[in-house]
Parts: sequence; structure tokens; C-alpha cells
Amino acid sequence: MARVIHRDGRVLATDVTVADSVLAKARGLMFRRSFPDGSALVFPFGGVATRTLHMVAVPFDIDALWLRDGRVERVSRLSAWTGLGRAPADTVIELPAGAADGVEAGDAVRVEGAEL
Repeated sequence: MARVIHRDGRVLATDVTVADSVLAKARGLMFRRSFPDGSALVFPFGGVATRTLHMVAVPFDIDALWLRDGRVERVSRLSAWTGLGRAPADTVIELPAGAADGVEAGDAVRVEGAEL
């Protein structure tokens, strides 16, 4: 089972989905009715570039982590429908709102048990 783990050993998510296609990355969380606690949507990219997230058609708040080489570049709470975030990253992780409380820029976060 895949998990998202903070450097302090805290498990941020145990139900991990990898957006591994262009369509999955484009759709993200759009049109979902919920995002249960313990869930994560992971977007792996082939290299570092500015990655933009939007909350169009996402009816709930989320926490987002932009990672570069396993280190957090940015943590942001994105608001339902109107949220927008951008940062350089090679991986982006979306979590239910509150799941990233205590995670800060510079922290190490890893995804275990998933092909990225």
C-alpha cells in the first residue's frame, strides 16, 4: 500500500492515487464529491518546472505540497472553487484540508510504495 510520509515519520496519507497520465493530471480532483481523510493525489513530473494548481470544479478545500527532490518548496491551503497555487516542483501532492498541518517549506516528504 502506498503512503505519503513526513520527515518526522508522520503518515500524511495511506490511500494514495498517482495521476500518471496526461488526462489524470488534467482532471485532478475536478468533479469529485469528496476527498476522504487519509487520501492523497500525487502528480509526478519528469523534471522541475513551475506547476500550477487550480480549484475549478473542486467543491472542497485541499492542502497542496509542491516538492523538488523530496523537499517541500511550498505548502498551501487552496479554497474550493477559487483556489490557485503555483511553485516549482517535480512532484505535487494534494491532500484533504488539514492533512498538511505542521508541514513547512524545506521539510522532507516521500511517497512510499507507489511507482512514480
